[in-house]
Amino acid sequence: MIPAFSHAQPLAGFVGGLMIGSAAAVMLLALGRIAGVSGLAARALKLSDAGPPWAEATAFVLGLPLGAWLLAATAEVAPAHFPTLPLLLVAGLIVGYGTRLGSGCTSGHGVCGLSRLSRRSLVATALFMASGFATVAAMRLTGTL
Repeated sequence: MIPAFSHAQPLAGFVGGLMIGSAAAVMLLALGRIAGVSGLAARALKLSDAGPPWAEATAFVLGLPLGAWLLAATAEVAPAHFPTLPLLLVAGLIVGYGTRLGSGCTSGHGVCGLSRLSRRSLVATALFMASGFATVAAMRLTGTL
């Protein structure tokens, strides 16, 4: 085990990555659609008319927290720690704005776009990662994290 990551679960992460990749591949190969969560969420919330049928988008989006709940209920997982609700709401709004600005989210660009060798997705993913690094650094400097 890596000392700084005593709660790391590499096998669970690997299996989760395989499941995400498989779901993205099935969605692309079987349905011809990109598994971008922001686009699917916009469709499920009826904020967009583009994308898959409403029921398909809603099922995909509802399956995300349902899958996490099922795993937490049936397996021993490390407890999650979240920031305060106001900080989560502000962060969610900023992320939502960023996904619109970047024409997609980390799942659409990072999982699906990179696997298709999209240059636009490479740039978007690099910016997502840099923003994440900067956010963690800022939160550690301010004592929020």
